[in-house]
Amino acid sequence: QNNMLDFVFAVDDSVTWHMMNLLKNRNHYSFLKVFGPKQISSVQSYGAGIYYNTLVPCNGRMIKYGVINTDTLIDDLLHWKTLYVAGRLQKPVKILTQNENSKLQGALVSNLKSAVTAAFLMLPESFSEEDLYMQIAGLSYSGDFRMVIGEDRSKVQNIVKPNVPHFQKLYSNILQDCPQVVYKHHLGRLE
Repeated sequence: QNNMLDFVFAVDDSVTWHMMNLLKNRNHYSFLKVFGPKQISSVQSYGAGIYYNTLVPCNGRMIKYGVINTDTLIDDLLHWKTLYVAGRLQKPVKILTQNENSKLQGALVSNLKSAVTAAFLMLPESFSEEDLYMQIAGLSYSGDFRMVIGEDRSKVQNIVKPNVPHFQKLYSNILQDCPQVVYKHHLGRLE
């Protein structure tokens, strides 16, 4: 109830999206609102390619939402250029609505398969499902300086432990179809 909800909007035209959102929700934006949608979209293209509005009150809760161009998202999902949004999407999330973009659909699946493969390379020959999910959830935090100072060191564990069934749902088909691993689902073990 107290946790901030985090939304990501993948949009095809960020200038138009910001223009319409500024008309409806101008107070969500920082001082950049005075420069208009083109400048906000320009700022969005730096770093991870996402622009966040934070600390937005919504229905009695605080939310934050990021806006990313669909092509930038697909690039991150396929190539892990920043692993910022791709890393978030390696964890259980709820997709509220999605258009029929087959390129995006393929990139989402590819991101999950890549996360499994990367985790396999870092794990021993035999490991638990929870070990796998801990490794996957930790990928996006590897090299993140916030994990050294200021961030809760048990953050990855806090993400995985209460969400094991959601990780299982997200990854079970990939693990069952994966030729590199024997998935003993009833034992919760992989080899």
